[in-house]
Amino acid sequence: MNNPNQPSSHTPLSISPSTRFQAVSFHTVGEAEAGQRIDNFLLKHLKPAPKSLIYRILRKGEVRVDKKRAKPDYRLQLGESVRIPPIRLEQNNNEKPASAQLLQQLEKAVMLEDNNIIVLNKPAGLAVHGGSGTPTGLIEGFRQLRPNLPYVELVHRLDKETSGLVLLAKNRQTLNALHAQFRREDSETLPMKKHYKALVLGTWQGGTKHIQLDLQREGNQRQKVQVKAGGKTAESIFIPHRLYPATADRPALSLLNVEILTGRMHQIRTQLAHLNHPIIGDDRYGDFKQNRALQTLGIKRLFLHAEKMAFRLDFSGQNYTLHAPLAKDLQGPLTRFNQQLKRL
Repeated sequence: MNNPNQPSSHTPLSISPSTRFQAVSFHTVGEAEAGQRIDNFLLKHLKPAPKSLIYRILRKGEVRVDKKRAKPDYRLQLGESVRIPPIRLEQNNNEKPASAQLLQQLEKAVMLEDNNIIVLNKPAGLAVHGGSGTPTGLIEGFRQLRPNLPYVELVHRLDKETSGLVLLAKNRQTLNALHAQFRREDSETLPMKKHYKALVLGTWQGGTKHIQLDLQREGNQRQKVQVKAGGKTAESIFIPHRLYPATADRPALSLLNVEILTGRMHQIRTQLAHLNHPIIGDDRYGDFKQNRALQTLGIKRLFLHAEKMAFRLDFSGQNYTLHAPLAKDLQGPLTRFNQQLKRL
């Protein structure tokens, strides 16, 4: 139970990286934090404190929840009071402010926002997370774009090279509900529907195909995936949308609708390459010679787009059917191919 004499806040802590706390501070758990592990709560709100510091203050009992010690895996409950000890946080030079160009790009990408979710049509070339070589990704940039949002978390990943729909959750209840749908772990809730558009090399044969392949990361950096028995099962449905016969200036191509039933790294790209229909513009799994040739026709990046999503948030009763149109750099070449098709 809360101590009414303690200062409290229903929004996440806002802590300057160089702040030294002269006295113990307290935080009242709001709806956004309820259900979150306390170690994850501290890691997020005491950035850029190292993990070793977070676990040390938990282990020593310096962090208290309603005056009691809390183990790292303890899940916070609404209304509890969290005691934060006085600590010093050094400036994290790796956290870079987002550029004005990125913030403008993110603002334009917002397609829908309500009390629970934010939907963006992510442009190709933007990583969803910052990392080595990419100091600021979509989620870091969006938090800077909307600093007053008490909670915003990335629901799922999308390859840097892939464009299309990305979901952000504005509260933990939404995040947990959508994660359950992504993982198909709730038998009483319809799973999320996720559809992509992909332009691939060659003429697709045999109509709709339901493909299951085991995928495993390879190499020291684990940045590439291979089909290998014993790996994690990846399941997709490939549906031919339009076939483009070869012409004098390009090879035969096929435009596919793809529904993914699992969410493995590079799932669609790896499966299509294994089926000898690599995605056009794929610089990891594709046909490099044909990629270079098709650049002259305007396809200068991976032709993979997260086009549609459909899901329901049972707790709100809201159904969502989302559609992100193809960007001009993909739609332009496709329009020309369609015009060629009419003349054949």
